[in-house]
Amino acid sequence: MTVNGWLQIALFCAIVTLLVKPLGRYMTRVFSGERTFLSPVLGPVERGIYWLSGVDDRREQGWVVYAVAMLLFSLAGFLLLYALMRLQALLPFNPTGQSAVEPGLAFNTSMSFDTNTNWQSYVPETTMSYLVQMAGLTVHNFVSAATGIALAVALVRGFARRSASSIGNFWVDLVRGTLYVLLPISVVVGLFFVWQGMPQNLGAYTEATTLEGAKQVIAQGPVASQEVIKMLGTNGGGFFNANSAHPFENPTALTNLIEMVLIFSIGAALTNVFGRMVGDERQGWAVFGVMAVLFLLGVTVAYWAEGAGNPALAQLGLSGGNMEGKEIRFGIANSALFATVTTDASCGAVNAMHDSLTPLGGLVPLFNMQLGEIIVGGVGAGLYGMLLFAIVAVFVAGLMVGRTPEYLGKKIEAKEVKMAMLAILVLPLSILGFSALATVVDAGLAGPANQGPHGFSEILYAYTSGTANNGSAFAGISANTLFYNTTIGLAMFIGRFLMIVPMVAIAGSLAAKKIVPASAGTFPTHGGLFVGLTVGVILIVGGLTYFPALALGPLVEHISMNAGTLF
Repeated sequence: MTVNGWLQIALFCAIVTLLVKPLGRYMTRVFSGERTFLSPVLGPVERGIYWLSGVDDRREQGWVVYAVAMLLFSLAGFLLLYALMRLQALLPFNPTGQSAVEPGLAFNTSMSFDTNTNWQSYVPETTMSYLVQMAGLTVHNFVSAATGIALAVALVRGFARRSASSIGNFWVDLVRGTLYVLLPISVVVGLFFVWQGMPQNLGAYTEATTLEGAKQVIAQGPVASQEVIKMLGTNGGGFFNANSAHPFENPTALTNLIEMVLIFSIGAALTNVFGRMVGDERQGWAVFGVMAVLFLLGVTVAYWAEGAGNPALAQLGLSGGNMEGKEIRFGIANSALFATVTTDASCGAVNAMHDSLTPLGGLVPLFNMQLGEIIVGGVGAGLYGMLLFAIVAVFVAGLMVGRTPEYLGKKIEAKEVKMAMLAILVLPLSILGFSALATVVDAGLAGPANQGPHGFSEILYAYTSGTANNGSAFAGISANTLFYNTTIGLAMFIGRFLMIVPMVAIAGSLAAKKIVPASAGTFPTHGGLFVGLTVGVILIVGGLTYFPALALGPLVEHISMNAGTLF
């Protein structure tokens, strides 16, 4: 670890923190239906979309209708993307003549982009046509992210409203999130990326002759337009297989910084939206504080582990940290930061191969994902995941002080706690269940490239990433098989929708309740005590749920490496 490395991490944290309030203020106005500086331009477009689609923007929905609308929209998106990939060979904008995507991979990829996971079991530049990249994958990067934002705002309305029967209109929230938030930022930053050297064209791949006289095909295409929304929407579905390790997706140190800031920007700002909509910005900063504590713990461990390097190499007199899989352009500090950011924020777009991390360095992204992507998290998903833990935390606090648990004036009763625990516990059920299945069947055991603890970690990481809707991987696993495409696809479905539906039910339940004024026995939820309690609950729940599985993989491998035994 170096001073320069910590300064880079501090700079990133400072920029994200400075963006929280202005971006949060803007998004609050957008989702409250208030006028913004973009309203004169985008207002007519928004009204035109409602007119064409038959949506009454003044009519709100109860939680059941809101959830059904979201599920039907997601189903339609899944089917359309699946059809687009299966018919790829017959469609235009396919200069390299890509064939139809086989059914198992098409299912996995459709589910992946539909759930904001963007897990890629394929090499994009040799599998997907420009049309699929633009009209399929990039479009899903927008709408799946906007869906996450809409769901987070719906839960916030549940806390903010009193005696209400509705939590908003899904179609309106979806349109506003896409039109006023995601699209303007993507256009501006996308042009910046082109200026920095990212390709943005529809030309055929370029053939080049190397210094040795060999022929090399250099892939290109509409990269910048997909890259910006992949980062901003915490999607991670890269145009290239190497994602942000590829120089066309991440050409300079400046783009590297901007990409990391994009990943955290909306998720962090939504905490301010939460505070503003419930009428107390301190509540938003408290949630942001919980995220910040967990993030700093994770990045510190990851940077320390990667900076310390491989003990087996140290015994040979080689020092300087773990540079395997790292880019010299960005170094260990940025690679550790990027790996932590992408797995905190449900974005698999890494600039270092996770399979080349040290055991404890790999444990950090693994554990971050297993907590449910709540440390800033995917756009929207991080906030509503954190609020589920907050509900559990205030329930524990209520028991401690002998009072009915309350959060923001809303009584937390049996229904809310049951729904919150259902949403939280469905994640380990998927992760550990599918991991166990993969370790006892031949099809699962054929995937990992390594044996021993690291081979198990590759399997565990794959299902963790799928269930957490993250999309990163320990690259040693061969996941493009019928078994892994199907089971990881199901894990992505469970991690997205079986968590969302209980959360929307909580929003509807809370919106119908009255707000009870705070009293002397009410647990304060805007200060350090609340931050500490919530962090403690998260770590305890996460530790009790996942520690047995974690101990079999990265921790055993770490002990083995330090003992001089390599698996």
